[in-house]
Amino acid sequence: MTGVDVHTHLAPVLDQVYTVDGPPGLAHPDRLESHLDTAGLAGAIVSVPPPYYRQDLTGDDGVEWAAAVNTGLATRLAGHSRLRGLAYLPLHDPAAALRAYQAIGDGEWVGVVAGAGGRCPSLADPGYEPLWRALDADGRALMLHPAQSSDYRLADFYLHNLLGNPVETAVAAAQLVFGNVLARHPGLRVILVHGGGVVPALAGRWTRGVETARPGVPEQELSVRDALRRFWVDGLTHDGTMARSLVEVFGADKILLGSDWPFPMGTPDPAAALNACPALAGAGIAAKAATPNAAAAFGWSAG
Repeated sequence: MTGVDVHTHLAPVLDQVYTVDGPPGLAHPDRLESHLDTAGLAGAIVSVPPPYYRQDLTGDDGVEWAAAVNTGLATRLAGHSRLRGLAYLPLHDPAAALRAYQAIGDGEWVGVVAGAGGRCPSLADPGYEPLWRALDADGRALMLHPAQSSDYRLADFYLHNLLGNPVETAVAAAQLVFGNVLARHPGLRVILVHGGGVVPALAGRWTRGVETARPGVPEQELSVRDALRRFWVDGLTHDGTMARSLVEVFGADKILLGSDWPFPMGTPDPAAALNACPALAGAGIAAKAATPNAAAAFGWSAG
């Protein structure tokens, strides 16, 4: 078995009384390892799921919560050498996110994870610059996972996930692109989940907005296409046509395997999600995503 599933979740072990309703397996790393066996993969990168983001907590409370969550995830992963964790950052509070990042040290973390959207300010806000500089200097991966959408219209039909989450990812990505954040910080490694949300469908529209100098769009230090190729994305699109668009928009070297285990909107076989497109299967994109691309994004390939 070779390769890494970069998008999996486990609940942290917490002293506080804080319970999250989740699918079976969320507190069981051995079940995650069984998933890897079934998928033919050697390892997984693990983060806490969005209910643990607690965007209601700011300042000292947010920093303390992040420390508790990260200690709890490290406890959950202890003794499981096939699993590597992403430390959680309270990105909805820029100052607290920086303090939480400084507190994690080197350790065993292969990167950090943070909530995109929800109560998060614009990622182009100058208040984030110290964090971007730190991540750039350290070369540490940042996974942006959508938090809860604040749009009340999405309460029906499970739209908070079916529509809200992909849009929240695109909003965060757009702020990094149009705010020239990626241009200013060439060492910043950003991973988008769920196939980058709706970003691939909007790449042409974003480019047109720059070409026609739409109001409020600043001069871009990178073209939209070049900026988008700075992102890594998992291949979790549930559609072969969309999987092919990931390669066209982000590049074959920026595609990763992601299952979203153990959630129902995920997939038991993240390689199959890419191989659903015959052109990608023939080009061996899933194999590249599983090992060399994961190593480039996170510095770990479970090999």
